[in-house]
Amino acid sequence: MEHESLFQIFIGTLLTNNFVLAMFLGLCPFLGVSGRLNTAVPMGAATTFVMLVASLCAYGLNVLLTALDLQFLRLIAYIVVIASAVQLVEMFLKKTSPNLFRALGIYLPLITTNCAVLGVALFQTTREYSFLQSIVFALAGGGGFTLALLLMAGLRERLNLATVPQRVQGTGLALMLAGLLSLVFMGFAGLGASAG
Repeated sequence: MEHESLFQIFIGTLLTNNFVLAMFLGLCPFLGVSGRLNTAVPMGAATTFVMLVASLCAYGLNVLLTALDLQFLRLIAYIVVIASAVQLVEMFLKKTSPNLFRALGIYLPLITTNCAVLGVALFQTTREYSFLQSIVFALAGGGGFTLALLLMAGLRERLNLATVPQRVQGTGLALMLAGLLSLVFMGFAGLGASAG
């Protein structure tokens, strides 16, 4: 997809094709960590970093595996890279910020199984992005994930101050908010239609 500009890739991935709110990838950490802003921001940053590392490594691995005619190993190679990147983030946070490490809890190691991270590697390979396009795609994917987390966390914190009927409290309300946010992001679908 050499014809796509970096701006189109960035805006398209950040808003129009947001991994969480348009493609519904990465919903587990989205719903689990979006209860408070002070955990949403670091989780978004950690996921963005892992997406960037996964994207860079996936680009290199794809070139290598294609040259060796071993494309069938892409998926397993991408998963190993993602798991390694998550381990680096986990060790870094445990060493530098133990409180944040505890606050993120089980959701930090679950970045390994976050399908949005694997989606970055697979989508960029399928779309045949260049090296620079892959970096922009990963940064926009991580930015979109962080944006979705921040919006959801802000809404959930505000709703903690409101009187909410008992029947919709908890998971039900979180799912309704996620659905409404998704509808809002669907409004961006025509954003890049006139550019071409």
